[in-house]
Amino acid sequence: MVHRILIIEDERQIARVLELELAHEGYEVSLAADGEDGLAQALAGDWSCILLDLQLPGLSGFQVLEQIRKEKEGVPILIMTAREQVRDKVRGLDQGANDYVTKPFEYEELSARIRALIRAGKWSAIAREHQGSAAGEEEQLQVDALTAHTRTREVQREGKPIELTPREFDLLVYMLRHKGEPLGRDKILAEVWGFAFAGQTNLVDVYISYLRQKIDQGYKKKLIVTSRGVGYSIREPEA
Repeated sequence: MVHRILIIEDERQIARVLELELAHEGYEVSLAADGEDGLAQALAGDWSCILLDLQLPGLSGFQVLEQIRKEKEGVPILIMTAREQVRDKVRGLDQGANDYVTKPFEYEELSARIRALIRAGKWSAIAREHQGSAAGEEEQLQVDALTAHTRTREVQREGKPIELTPREFDLLVYMLRHKGEPLGRDKILAEVWGFAFAGQTNLVDVYISYLRQKIDQGYKKKLIVTSRGVGYSIREPEA
């Protein structure tokens, strides 16, 4: 099977180099130089992976990402960005990107991440095929007066609803399923994001900060605890 890759990148030299390298590896490659064309091709084609630059003319990379995710949940998307701000990377991941690389990057790293995304995409497709019977199963997770429902994705504390992004919810559920257990940043990255973002453990710190603002801020009892030298845990508050 030949894997098809769409590159949405306005810098011609970068796009051309990636096209040549990926074609040499046996991929079928298509190019788009702006947001509108990239979105049109992304929605019209069947892609094994999409490489998406965030700084595009016309529609921004974030806008393209948002529209793709509304139509195609399963296609792996890797964002390429020159931005150093962690929050920009977090925003891209939170809007549905599967992984990212920061420019300038080594092609070998990009290639490895593409292979990992394609493998993960295959397993995700298999998992979706077997979700039918389990989709209706509800699991309620709880710590103190905080509850999370896995099917409806509803979160409440003391009866008050809490709005979480999809990634925030996944992180909360993972921590609740390991209630009281100190969780290292690398382990959280591997289990929640699905990929080992080597050297990017500050993503976990950012998301923990988001969760604390939403589920702990304003409450006397704090549920998320920093485990020094390890990472984080969620646990029943001390009396």
